[in-house]
Amino acid sequence: MEEKKMCFSCVDCGLRNCDSGKKTYPKFCLSQGLDPKVREAVKEKYIKDKENNRIMQASAEVECDYYCKLTRVQETVEWAKRLGAKRIGIASCVGLLNESRVLAKILRAHGFEVYGVGCKTGEIPKTEIGIDARCMEVGANMCNPILQAELLAKENTDINIVMGLCVGHDSLFYKYSKAPTTTLVTKDRVLGHNPVAALYTADTYYEDKLFH
Repeated sequence: MEEKKMCFSCVDCGLRNCDSGKKTYPKFCLSQGLDPKVREAVKEKYIKDKENNRIMQASAEVECDYYCKLTRVQETVEWAKRLGAKRIGIASCVGLLNESRVLAKILRAHGFEVYGVGCKTGEIPKTEIGIDARCMEVGANMCNPILQAELLAKENTDINIVMGLCVGHDSLFYKYSKAPTTTLVTKDRVLGHNPVAALYTADTYYEDKLFH
């Protein structure tokens, strides 16, 4: 049997010298092995595309000015302000509509117009698109991220915020969203919407569940 070749990448590096400025790198370092032409071509996308540049400038400023000082909710507000956003869309899981209402109240207090769309909007039964009937045990109607994106686009939102869309459903929202999108809540019903907790306990409490 042919031995499978191991492919090393950033997830296998423990140095992080690409961030620290130190000049010691592993042999498989993606930065050191990068074609200079690719690097320059990507850099040009940040410089020449005005929207890309605007988003990167605002994001870098928020990171610099508020690193470890503000919550993600506050950072999102500041990011929206620096982008000059006026109208903000919220793509919400219906299970997080209470939290989305609180978020909308905060955003409106900062002068933004807010328009939210729940994931069950359209009320399409799951079986109508070929989803197995057994999946109706956790809800008869399917989540509808494409419609969420289209309705927010119709409202001409400047930016969109994802509030706890399911794994995979969020990918379709990102695919169809017309406006730049940031994520405020990543759903994890077991861990109180804190999925990284499973990674922090991967070598202890969750070892048997994650590796077997």
